[in-house]
Amino acid sequence: MSRVLVLDVDGTLVDTNYHHALAWFRAFRRFDVTVPVWRIHRAIGMGGDQLVPTVAGQDVEDRLGDSVRDVWKKEVDAILDEVCPIEGARRLLEAARDAGYTVVLASSGKPDHVDKYLDLLDARELANDWTSSGDVSETKPEPNLIEVALRKAGDDEAVVVGDSVWDCQAAERIGLPSVAVRTGGFGERELRDNGASRVYENLDDLRADLPNLPTGKPRRS
Repeated sequence: MSRVLVLDVDGTLVDTNYHHALAWFRAFRRFDVTVPVWRIHRAIGMGGDQLVPTVAGQDVEDRLGDSVRDVWKKEVDAILDEVCPIEGARRLLEAARDAGYTVVLASSGKPDHVDKYLDLLDARELANDWTSSGDVSETKPEPNLIEVALRKAGDDEAVVVGDSVWDCQAAERIGLPSVAVRTGGFGERELRDNGASRVYENLDDLRADLPNLPTGKPRRS
């Protein structure tokens, strides 16, 4: 049985976290809701269904949630061409394939955004499969995305790789080990405190340690 690399995309392979934070800030402001950008950044990695109530409160979610998410999508679309791959992303994908991993790109991004990132990374030939928001009902830190990724992989001896505390929490909720890179702007201690067994400064450091990554089987509900 091959090992599965459940690999986050936003903030891990493509440099989008601060684009998303700014887009959310602008979307909230469209409805006269001001949320500090630093607070939004702390929630990047969650899906929009989780982010709005987390940073703005349940009242804003109840009144404006879907409208804010619609505007956020337009704001992100306007700056999507500014997104770049994170240094070492394609080298990591190539090395994971060569090491025998089954690679599933686990993104809760909109399907058209995921298509953009796949093209940007030239990753369709390197990943065994990928996910988008269309595949899940609940986003991180809920583990639905990981569960979908494992079903797509066809195996369940896996490790989760991400850049945010939400990736680590999602892995922990399903009983899988996680490792993290600091490419999303989160600190080493907080990533470890939220479940990451190892934290890497960059993708090349992670790539060098691929043979040693911990893997495990998920808990079954």
